[in-house]
Amino acid sequence: MAEKIRIETPFTVEQSKKLKAGDSVLITGTIISARDAAHKVMCEALARGEKLPVEWKNEIVYYLGPTPAKPGDPIGSCGPTTAGRMDAYTPTMLEQGITGMIGKGSRDPKVIESMKKNGVTYFVAVGGAAALIAKSVKKYEVLAYPELGPEAVARLTVVDFPAIVGIDCEGNNFYEIGQAPYRKL
Repeated sequence: MAEKIRIETPFTVEQSKKLKAGDSVLITGTIISARDAAHKVMCEALARGEKLPVEWKNEIVYYLGPTPAKPGDPIGSCGPTTAGRMDAYTPTMLEQGITGMIGKGSRDPKVIESMKKNGVTYFVAVGGAAALIAKSVKKYEVLAYPELGPEAVARLTVVDFPAIVGIDCEGNNFYEIGQAPYRKL
């Protein structure tokens, strides 16, 4: 089995360009969670010419809606949300400086084009492994839109957060590459 690549945040375009579809990574540092409700609110704010409550340059966004934390834990289960739910908002958000995204599932071709334009990597986390993923989260802090509850924008401090490069910044798609050997011609 290939060795996992260790990534520390902030996550730069230069770091993004070194990764290839299918790479296994462990992310340490901070990532910012935001789901579709937060993406909608942020894109509406940008359309009105307003400043966002979070500086997104060199950030990784995790599409997440966590469950409540048990006493003594920073977060409850925190598995990935289907990334396609953010596709309508993603090109606008990538223009804000996001360099990495974590979710599950495939992405729209317009999102992949925006990723290539902006040097962005799409990481996938394993759906169904939410309790295991939660063990990598050491701190959870709401940054904006607390009224959105679990969909609020929050900063997560993580150590060895496990993910796979689903789509690299050149548009190579592991969902396609990984399945190719098993397709009938």
